[in-house]
Amino acid sequence: MVNLTIDAVQVSVPEGSTILEAAQAAGIRIPTLCWLKKLSPIGSCRMCVVHVDGVSRPVTACDTVAGDGLVVTTDSDELREMRRDVLRLLLVRHPLDCPVCDKGGECDLQDLVTEFGVTAKEYGTEPFERQLPRYVSPFIQQWPDRCVLCGRCVQACTEIKGIGCIQIVDNGLHSYIGPKPGAECVSCGECLSVCPVGALTDGVRETKARIWQSERVETTCGYCGVGCQLELNVLDGRILRVTTTDFDKAPNHGTLCVKGRFGWEFVDHPDRLTKPLVRKDGDLVESTWDEALGLVASRLQQIKDEHGPDALGGFTSARCTNEENYLFQKFLRAVIGTNNVDHCARL
Repeated sequence: MVNLTIDAVQVSVPEGSTILEAAQAAGIRIPTLCWLKKLSPIGSCRMCVVHVDGVSRPVTACDTVAGDGLVVTTDSDELREMRRDVLRLLLVRHPLDCPVCDKGGECDLQDLVTEFGVTAKEYGTEPFERQLPRYVSPFIQQWPDRCVLCGRCVQACTEIKGIGCIQIVDNGLHSYIGPKPGAECVSCGECLSVCPVGALTDGVRETKARIWQSERVETTCGYCGVGCQLELNVLDGRILRVTTTDFDKAPNHGTLCVKGRFGWEFVDHPDRLTKPLVRKDGDLVESTWDEALGLVASRLQQIKDEHGPDALGGFTSARCTNEENYLFQKFLRAVIGTNNVDHCARL
């Protein structure tokens, strides 16, 4: 353990902790933009600058290791002005289109400029046109002028997914997030989930809604048996998008695959079956659940009576939970009387 002082508060944290982690352990807030708990420190935005006694210049708290005996100041007139300047520089190319931006109302940059009173563009640059390649995933829309180049998306793609298909291309005002040659995107949306601004937005459905207009319904992804947790953003009974805002929630910690994040349009597809179908006189017709289940039960019983229980078998699915799979095999073994039960991991 190391012991240090932050804003006159004595803090003890495990060796190797950063100043930011030490401050958080003490309940002291330091503003951040690029930092994210599930990523290694990036140190790109400079919002978390703090004073350390004996050090001539402020240091970034997110990637500076806490040392024994350090005395840290997280708030002062100088630090606040430095953070304002960081925000002013971020707004040089950033459009002030919050009323139409998808991220309005839940944007980290919007929150910070409000907190620090930066309400207009104080620095400017000559306008120039961008000719950028299409973003690596067709399910994600890219707004490069909104990007603050925090590097979260690049870090998440490399560290969490192990793919590394995006990178910061070019430099200066011409920098943007672009494809990395030799790495193929799998459209998992990890980059989208960690973006703190509106630079990456969900492009599946054109209909949008503010965070206070739609309802976020927590549910479990049904594509496989892992049980990933996600949020359905619902407006007037229709899903608009899938989000993952709680990165501490097991088992997926905010991470999803392409199916979990973008494969939800089947829910309200007009071709989706909503009632069971029973074949009558060669045609499938709508039925009730009681009639359909009764037919299945009678046919199973008929086959068992005529040919024995081993004439029957069952496949269960990786989409089911362990408990459902257990009940299914118990039904085959204890009720039907056969061990002909298998599991298809290919769904």
